[in-house]
Amino acid sequence: MAPRKTAKPKVTKCPDCDGTGETTESVRVGARKGRLTDYRQNAMCITCWGSGEIPADD
Repeated sequence: MAPRKTAKPKVTKCPDCDGTGETTESVRVGARKGRLTDYRQNAMCITCWGSGEIPADD
């Protein structure tokens, strides 16, 4: 008999970062009010922790 193959877990793309693992955040300046600027910076997606995948629920 041949050994059984284990099935890979089903994963889906993260809805927040579209599978890239990164999101863009607005840059804030100023100590008290935190004004928004027109600049953007990349940040790690906190939903998938930068992997770009979320395990599917069975």
